[in-house]
Amino acid sequence: MTVKYPETKKVDTTFTYFGEKLSDPYYWLEDDHSDETKAWVKAQNEVTFGYLEKIPFRKQLKERMEKLWNYEKISAPFKEGDYTYFYKNDGLQNQSVVYRKDAQEKEEIFLDPNTFSKDGTTSLGGLNFSKDGSLVAYSISEGGSDWRKVIVMKAATKEVIGDTIVDIKFSGVSWYKNEGFYYSSYDKPKGSELSAKTDQHKLYFHKLNTPQKEDKIIFGLNEKRRYVGGYVTEDENYLIVSGATSTSGNELYYKDLAKNGPIVNIVNNFDYDNNVLDNVGTKFYVSTNYKAPNKRVVTFDLANPKQANWVDFIAETENVLSPSTGGGAIFAEYMINAVSQVKQYDYNGKLIRDIKLPGIGSAGGFGGKKEETTLYYSFTNYITPGTIYSFDPKTGKSLVYQKPNVDFKSDDYESKQVFYSSKDGTKIPMIITYKKGTELNGKNPTMLYGYGGFNISLTPSFSIANAVWLENGGVYAVANLRGGGEYGKKWHDAGTQMQKQNVFDDFIAAAEYLIAEKYTSSDYLAISGRSNGGLLVGATMTQRPDLMKVALPGVGVLDMLRYHTFTAGAGWAYDYGTSEQSKEMFDYIKGYSPVHNVKAGTKYPATLVTTGDHDDRVVPAHSFKFAAELQAKQTGSNPTLIRIDVNAGHGAGKSVAATIQEFVDMQVFTLYNMGIKKLN
Repeated sequence: MTVKYPETKKVDTTFTYFGEKLSDPYYWLEDDHSDETKAWVKAQNEVTFGYLEKIPFRKQLKERMEKLWNYEKISAPFKEGDYTYFYKNDGLQNQSVVYRKDAQEKEEIFLDPNTFSKDGTTSLGGLNFSKDGSLVAYSISEGGSDWRKVIVMKAATKEVIGDTIVDIKFSGVSWYKNEGFYYSSYDKPKGSELSAKTDQHKLYFHKLNTPQKEDKIIFGLNEKRRYVGGYVTEDENYLIVSGATSTSGNELYYKDLAKNGPIVNIVNNFDYDNNVLDNVGTKFYVSTNYKAPNKRVVTFDLANPKQANWVDFIAETENVLSPSTGGGAIFAEYMINAVSQVKQYDYNGKLIRDIKLPGIGSAGGFGGKKEETTLYYSFTNYITPGTIYSFDPKTGKSLVYQKPNVDFKSDDYESKQVFYSSKDGTKIPMIITYKKGTELNGKNPTMLYGYGGFNISLTPSFSIANAVWLENGGVYAVANLRGGGEYGKKWHDAGTQMQKQNVFDDFIAAAEYLIAEKYTSSDYLAISGRSNGGLLVGATMTQRPDLMKVALPGVGVLDMLRYHTFTAGAGWAYDYGTSEQSKEMFDYIKGYSPVHNVKAGTKYPATLVTTGDHDDRVVPAHSFKFAAELQAKQTGSNPTLIRIDVNAGHGAGKSVAATIQEFVDMQVFTLYNMGIKKLN
């Protein structure tokens, strides 16, 4: 299928870094407000969707995806005041609906986000109740934006009270008694709110039934912090404040609310991650990687809260710890080669039990209020749909609470964990999932997925889109690259800044392993990743265009020289460094920045770049510029297309219809370009 790309004009624009002038011919695409950019988006989408519509099995794959997706999904319940609430999606509803039951088990719809907009692009961001459950503040996102509005209601009557609070970003909502709540935001930026830099986060207190302009700044007026969060302890005696300049490491403060005391510093540096789990009176329980790269839980008393006085409560082990609290217990979830193990402790540090999980996979949840007598957790892996279990913290007994009825034969598939060597000899884990009996002949369509950044761990989880891929004879492989959190802070740091190339090397080595072991070959290999994973795909395909047949960079950070000038991008410098930091860092970043490493006369893989026009996390200009470079310089017949979702953001809150269509298009594009003419 031949493709005629829209013409993308070049404008003579240059930026100077440490005396070196660099051309940026597609800089004009950064202006998301301009008519020219909008016309370019429209023209690109016409070409892309024109191409996708001609793929003969697109309709068939969509019908199968919708059929598989169409099952009832119910969340774990949570009790607030006189009601028990839960989320439910009948199957193909664009947004999940919030239901509630009263003491007589009478069920009703509490909030239906599907009524927020006609096209399903306005979503429910969060739901926060006051301690007695009588008041609720819920946030909404429009068009996938990170900017939120907060609406307050009386829970019993659903009567809206006070004004809608607007222009909130990267924020929780935490009630203090029934007087009001704490939230965080930035000053509204000048220019485009979807791309302009947001740098100074502030913590506010909104008093009910007063105008937002009177909201009091609690923290961040004099202290410049890029990320600020504040929440009230369960006993409502203390406000905990976290301040950070990047996505790793945070200061810690507290305020005695009962005495209306000052804000007092606990941690005065950004070197480590510190998170208050709970308190019993003045004794605090904190999860930290201070002196513990794999994390530990410590305690301290507010009389002497500084780090020097912290005492081990759950000591560091060789496995990464993710703790939570609920039902009067502390749960230590450990990640062992990206697989879950959970232990239960009491508040004196005594081990109560090792919790028997349903199998090998990912367990999550176990959180709740102190007085809860039943907790809930979910369990999943690549071939097991997410199942919710109830858990009795007194007896340790688990029961199936909600098992989804999915039309997928899990027993026909298997997941296998392997360890392969990266370029420098580091052993990297990877889980490969495929149909039992698959012949290793090098001809299996294979999707290799990765992320490798921001201390984020890729643990086994079920996905309808992946299930459809597996049904069609595909192999699905997930590599746990350096830069992630699978093995703690050292593993994360080994994929940051001047060691970022390790991440790309790990991914390349994963592809080479899959080819060497005959799972696939370069003609049948696709690489996929989103956000920081989009950078991973962009860097890998520009460094090794020969290695794969298809590349799928989603909402990627692709212009590494300018990423820190958009929205909250500067907060990612812990992982990336910046082009302004030093000449050495500029040279290093320029060496792998995808936009700057597309070379004329190169045969790149078939590429489908995906983004959303309302993405204000990783602005779409990254994807626009990368697609323009590829279209201008690609040699050979492999298509290089960009698919731009309209009224969609970075991914959160995206409608089910839009999500399904995007997965369908990625898969049909991939299979078609591997030479597959029809599905089974």
